[in-house]
Amino acid sequence: MRKERILVVDDEPDIRDVLRLTLEAEGYEVFEAADGEEAITQVQKLSPQLILLDYKLPRLEGPQVCHKLKKDILLQHLPIIMLTSKGEITDKLEGINAGADDYLTKPFDPTELLARVRMVLRRTARALDANPLTKLPGNVSILEELQTRIEGGKPIAVCYIDLDQFKAFNDTYGFERGDEVIRTTARILLVAMRERGTPDDFLGHIGGDDFVMITQPHTVEAICRKIVSEIAESAPGFYNEEDRKRGYIEAKDRDGRPRLFPLLTISIAVVTNEQKPIKHVAEVAQLGAELKEWAKQKGGNRWVKDRRGE
Repeated sequence: MRKERILVVDDEPDIRDVLRLTLEAEGYEVFEAADGEEAITQVQKLSPQLILLDYKLPRLEGPQVCHKLKKDILLQHLPIIMLTSKGEITDKLEGINAGADDYLTKPFDPTELLARVRMVLRRTARALDANPLTKLPGNVSILEELQTRIEGGKPIAVCYIDLDQFKAFNDTYGFERGDEVIRTTARILLVAMRERGTPDDFLGHIGGDDFVMITQPHTVEAICRKIVSEIAESAPGFYNEEDRKRGYIEAKDRDGRPRLFPLLTISIAVVTNEQKPIKHVAEVAQLGAELKEWAKQKGGNRWVKDRRGE
């Protein structure tokens, strides 16, 4: 079983040592950062399950680090325990206002520290319905969001998105490289949604290379164009030089037969209620699956829009 990773951020080496020894003795995997900028770099690199973050840090102070992380949708669910000086109520309040999930006063009791860590990790695991790789909302949140939007009766456009030829890529390059592709895809989707969509747009990760985006009918085509363009530009960089030059990889298909697979592309199925009402989540899912299959048959890096009622 993989150990839970905790990032300890403090500019005092002695405190980092104490925290490391205490946490490692309980079976946690501990990483360190000595300032705020390093903390953000380590979070993006290591994807920890929890941060112990000192309030006063060089370069970026604790509340600034906290605020920065909580603004990133891929990191906003990451729990943070702020370490504050004894009696500094204003520090505690500022840390909580910046998005910290809990705080601990220095000097701290090791027993209390471990109890707080366990409590925050348990609470996060229960509350967080998020994909472990991208930290995007998972299936439960996706279904709830879809149902809420359908019941609201306002115009919506639901995009079912997945990568073409991803299994062949994963089999050839391994899961670590596959995970890197999934994370890059998630960021491309987020950027496209933020730049071309509306503030109320939603992005969820069903699992593997499957995503769901909810936006507006008047913005969906601009978002799709942006996604397709970015994937087309980024995909060659996932491959080694030889495969990139050839434009394909050799791998086995789902029946175990050797085949040539082109470079990764993306297919997007768009279901809207512009012309015909959507009554249930299952209706959206069925239409989305049918449209996505059609898009894949026509070749990747394209989107297909629901035309019911026209």
